[in-house]
Amino acid sequence: MAWLVLILSGLCETVWAIALDRSTGFTRAVPTAVFGVALLLSMAGLGYALRTIPVGTGYAVWVGIGVVGTALVGMIALNEPANLPRIICLLLVLTGVAGLKYFH
Repeated sequence: MAWLVLILSGLCETVWAIALDRSTGFTRAVPTAVFGVALLLSMAGLGYALRTIPVGTGYAVWVGIGVVGTALVGMIALNEPANLPRIICLLLVLTGVAGLKYFH
């Protein structure tokens, strides 16, 4: 259960990061509200998961999911560059996250 919550929390990290960008410095109400809710859910889920998952592993997986998710949203929906070096780097992050889960 803790791993599922950790994965969902990592996805919430992606949501709050994109909402933070879209809030334009907290000047837009809806993205700011989405940011706040997603941030709270993300942190609460991380805190729950860290009850049973070691902090180093849990935090690295949480950040890795957030990094990859945010970068993918940026490339797919926000017209950020999607070149081969960036994709290779994201695959390396995913490999590291999978390795941390596997070797836990």
